[in-house]
Order: sequence, then C-alpha cells, then structure tokens
Amino acid sequence: MIIKDEYDVVVVGAGPAGSSTALAIARSGLDVLIVDRNQELGCPKRCGEGFGDYALNQIGLKRNEKWVDQYINGALLYAPNGEKIVMDYGKDVGYIIDRKKFDKWLALEACKAGAQIQTKTIVDDIIKENDFVKGIHAKFLSEHFDIRAKVVVAADGAESTIAKKAGMKIPSSPNFFDSGFQYEMAGIDLEDKKKLEFYFGQKIAPGGYIWIFPKGEDRANVGIGISAKNSKTAKAYLDKFIKTNRKFERGSIIEVNGGAIPLGGIIPDMVMNGLLVVGDAAHQINPLHGGGLAESIIAGKIAGTVISDAIAKNDVSRRGLSNYNRVWWKERGNKLKNLEKAKTLFEKLSDRQLNTLANELDKKKIEEITSGNLSKLMKLISKLAMVGIKEKLGF
Repeated sequence: MIIKDEYDVVVVGAGPAGSSTALAIARSGLDVLIVDRNQELGCPKRCGEGFGDYALNQIGLKRNEKWVDQYINGALLYAPNGEKIVMDYGKDVGYIIDRKKFDKWLALEACKAGAQIQTKTIVDDIIKENDFVKGIHAKFLSEHFDIRAKVVVAADGAESTIAKKAGMKIPSSPNFFDSGFQYEMAGIDLEDKKKLEFYFGQKIAPGGYIWIFPKGEDRANVGIGISAKNSKTAKAYLDKFIKTNRKFERGSIIEVNGGAIPLGGIIPDMVMNGLLVVGDAAHQINPLHGGGLAESIIAGKIAGTVISDAIAKNDVSRRGLSNYNRVWWKERGNKLKNLEKAKTLFEKLSDRQLNTLANELDKKKIEEITSGNLSKLMKLISKLAMVGIKEKLGF
C-alpha cells in the first residue's frame, strides 16, 4: 500500500461527484486522496448514461471521444395511448456515454491534477474527535489502517454510510426513492439512433417512465424507473414492456443494472464539522428525469472550491464549510426543489390525464417545464384536473 497516514482531504467514493470534488481540491494545491470500495472504477453503473457538455465546461474539461457512444439530437416521447411527441433540435445537443470509461477518465484527470486514488478500499468507520470528523478507518484487501484528514467528503452514493456514521440524517423514506432497473441490449430495432425514447403510463411504469437510450446502430440502454412504493418490481414492468414490443424480438441482454434512485429529499444542510456530503449521497439528482451525472459534477466543483477555501482559512468547522450550502442551493438546489414539486404532480396523473397532457405539450412547453417553470406546469395541471374530475364522475 502506498498511501500516507494523513491528507488534507479524503474523498470516499470515486464516482463523478468524488472525482470532480478531488479535481478542484488538487488544483488548489492541497493533498487529496480518493478511496473507492469497488475494484474497478465505474462498476457497477446505475445510470442511463445520458450526458452533455455543460457540466464539463463548469470544471474546465473537454469531451473525450473515447467515452462517447452515440450523439443525440432530440427525443421521442410516447403517451399511454401511443401518441408521439417529437423533439428534434436539428443538431447534436448531447450524447450517450460509456460510464466505465468516463468514470475512469474523470478519476485520472483528478490524478493528473495531483490527487491520489486507491480502489478496493472499504471504509468501515470514521475517526471523530471533539465533535469533528478527523479521518477514516478503512481496509485495503486484508490490511486495516487509519487515515487522518482535515476534511472527509462523503461521495459514497445514495446509501451513504459515511454520512450516517458521522450522524447526518439521510432521507430514507420510500417517497424519496424510485426503483430503477436497466438492461443494456444489442440486436434491437431503434426508431432513430440519434433520439432518446421515453414511454409514460401508469400501466407500464407507475409513477415513472421507461427509457431507451441509443448507444449505437442496434444497441441501447433500456430501463425503467418507478415509484419504490409499487408492489411489483421494476424488472417485472420492464420485462413485460420488452416482451410486448416487437423492436426487441431479436434483442440480447449484454449487461444488467439496478438499484434505488434518490429522487427528492435533498439534504438542506450538507456539512458538519470536518465533513461534507456531495452527489447521490446528498440526493443531488434531477427529480424529474432522474439524471445525477451532471448534478454530481457541478456539486463536486462547488464542494472542492469551498473545502479549499476553508482549509486556507484554517476553519473546517460546520460554519467554515457552510458556504457550500449557500452556493449550491443558489446555483442548483432551488431549481431541483421546483422540479421535485413537478415530479410529485406528474406521478399522480392517470393515463387519461397523461394523454390529455400530450395533446397540450409542444417542444417549447416541455423545455419550460423541465427547466423548472412551475407556473407553466400549474396551468396545464389545472386543465388536467378537470379530466380527473370527469373520470371520477364516470364521463
């Protein structure tokens, strides 16, 4: 083992949140270590792998063609009755990535900036003294050791054991989680390899949707996210959709992914004395579509900048790290909170209401809603409420 006994910062988790946090810290000249429990970065993935340049621009990095699988120029949205809404931007606006290649690339960028990484390292406890987090107790293969640090960053995913061990309250209610399941499939018939496909309906994906994200000529991530309160599993709904759709007749399953998706319950206060929480661990995910990759990277930059400033001022107390809360909520949190409200409204709509909504929507309205414009959404919901009243009255 080549790691030291003490660092300025230890980041637990080498996903996009952890690596982008470490990147910002290393660029400031501080000594930072990233540890990750998995033996290979980027595995397993819990991601549809949709991405764009905006988040990378925020951290001063450029797209690398090695991890881009397919460029995307729009989306196809399907209502329960089969009505289709086509969103075509006439140019590439995003892409589907290979998360395994991407996560390793981002971690290596942090290394180039001066960070150190060690995989296959399980953090089983934190070091806490006088109400301050002072480091971690961990195990690398069969070797146990302590690492001390001025700040510990919990970037260890939605179930964040580090934040819990530190005493931070992490939302655990089913109301704040969706159940996700995904196959990477090959040999399927894609309607348009440059467009994302979304399928809505309480019968096929209650409280959520099914997605098809193209990764090539005949390959795609085919997945589902539904409310965790459903009695049937996400896999059961997805399997039924695949079996009843002819485009999958010759399909092969080449990878299986699944897990809980934290959609909502954003932590108001994400810092403690000597500790900061970032990424999925802080529920920093877009509640409307479930995307967390870009959010994690943006939050990581904010976190890394705040930590570097706090160490420079020799104040890593809760107060010294609290600027992270202020900046993140101003730049991202308030928007995500509005989208959480929108999701709550959407998941209650019946199939009939969703069909009506499809008739009301166009590209501009969809963009306004997905950007957090609740006034536009409420006008549509008021129309849909009349559909719901008629349903109850038997019309």
